[in-house]
Amino acid sequence: MSLRSLFETAAARAGEGAGYAGDVLPDEAWRILSEDVNALLVDVRTQPEWGFVGIPDLGPLGRKPLFVAWQVFPQMAVNPRFTEELAAQGVEAERTVLFMCRSGGRSAMAARAVTGRGFVRAFNIAEGFEGPLDAAKHRGIVAGWKARGLPWIQA
Repeated sequence: MSLRSLFETAAARAGEGAGYAGDVLPDEAWRILSEDVNALLVDVRTQPEWGFVGIPDLGPLGRKPLFVAWQVFPQMAVNPRFTEELAAQGVEAERTVLFMCRSGGRSAMAARAVTGRGFVRAFNIAEGFEGPLDAAKHRGIVAGWKARGLPWIQA
């Protein structure tokens, strides 16, 4: 499947009216990052999540993820400087940007917000870093970046 086909599948997965380019699965995000040197992964979780839960490791691709919190911990209010912080890290509206959170909710909101500001290829990484809860109410087991065996590290 070409990247163009993958993007079309992602758009269909998100559904019409999603307000952003589409939903990619974690392994699809890895493929995009592997094949498109201009694509960026932006982890929108909070500082405690990055520090305690872990972060995606793009080292095998010779790259690093960017970290811009969608919500400010501990209040969990939407970060009013989100787009400014993206711009400060060199994130441009023309690039393919893959947003990741814990399970795909906050990253979808981030993708929607930047699409409203002119980003044309803002994707949500569906399932996120840890995915949904399993039957025992644990994350990182049934879906997500970690469960799919993609590289990650803990601080």
